Amino acid sequence: MEFYTVVLRQSAGYWVALCLENGLVGQGSNPEESISKLKEAIESFQEVYETETNVYNAPISIEELHEFVVF
Repeated sequence: MEFYTVVLRQSAGYWVALCLENGLVGQGSNPEESISKLKEAIESFQEVYETETNVYNAPISIEELHEFVVF
């Protein structure tokens, strides 16, 4: 099992979960739903990453994190 670092933020009545290791996001009406959607996105991405070539996968930058948290 892999572990990921997630930052949660509420915006305009919904919640967004951002994975710092790969930049994927999940959105939901509450924190739990956004994390669940993020888990689904990570699983889907892993399937593509393992079968396709030239798929970009990198942690988000400090600038991207700052933009996510501030805006």
